[in-house]
Amino acid sequence: MGREDKATWKSNYFLKLVQLLDEYPKCFIVGADNVGSNQMQQIRISLRGHAVVLMGKNTMIRKAIRGHLENNPLLENLLPHIKGNMGFVFTNQDLVEVRDMIILNKVQAPAKAGALAPIDVSIPAQNTGLGPEKTSFFQALSIPTKISKGTIEIMSDVHLIKKDERVGASEATLLNMLNISPFTYGLKVYQVYDSGTVFDPSVLDITNEDIQAKFMAGVQNVASVCLQIGYPTLVSVGHSVVNEIGRASCRERV
Repeated sequence: MGREDKATWKSNYFLKLVQLLDEYPKCFIVGADNVGSNQMQQIRISLRGHAVVLMGKNTMIRKAIRGHLENNPLLENLLPHIKGNMGFVFTNQDLVEVRDMIILNKVQAPAKAGALAPIDVSIPAQNTGLGPEKTSFFQALSIPTKISKGTIEIMSDVHLIKKDERVGASEATLLNMLNISPFTYGLKVYQVYDSGTVFDPSVLDITNEDIQAKFMAGVQNVASVCLQIGYPTLVSVGHSVVNEIGRASCRERV
């Protein structure tokens, strides 16, 4: 690619990103670690008609956003989240539905030596189908085995890899020998942007019932404090009246 072509490509990228930021008030900030080009293409296809995926270099993304702050100052809230292997998924549709579509696009992947494990990995007790010559390999990993019908059998479930630890070469080799692909990779939703506000994706799972329950719990706490200190408020006056009626009834019986 020549210098002029590269400059044109950058200009077109800046224009596309700015157009998407103007057109779509909502987007997801996503991470793309371990997502290959073929999988990314499948994700784009699956989201077609619902959302638009745009990846890019962080320096270019920051430059495009900073150059557009005069027109939309709220975009500055995105800048702290432009880090790592990230991109955007723009949408005008329901955020929960699009979020679910994003996280459903995952593919199985083998464990690679040196990679951080996204989950715990255990090997169930099983006959491996491997010959006795591999016994020393299992012994090196402290995996209890026995020879059954001429093949190695793992005698009990083994917790092989812990989440967020790096996969060792021996563990990766063993999983590959057993044809186990323990991990799944896809776009990971880090943050949600909606009309200038950036928030954690877990907020999308809050229901109206959750909000109502939290509100009622708060009302009950306020009422309890007010009753305790004898300070009447709208939320406590009903309890005060009931309490006074109860006390009056007791006095009449006495």
